[in-house]
Amino acid sequence: MNNDKALTLEEMLKNYSPEPLEYDPEIDGGDEFLVREQLLKKKEELKDVVTKLKEKQREARKVRR
Repeated sequence: MNNDKALTLEEMLKNYSPEPLEYDPEIDGGDEFLVREQLLKKKEELKDVVTKLKEKQREARKVRR
């Protein structure tokens, strides 16, 4: 962008309309957070399963770090 002069506040806001915007789940992706929550819940369940399997496989062996 090649702006030779700085725009004034009035020029920047000349097309501004103070009407409230309506929320539309179809356009705004209203169910994306639900998908994310389901994925996080499944991740926690699988993490618990993997942790239990590792503990079972390790049995009495000690882990040194």
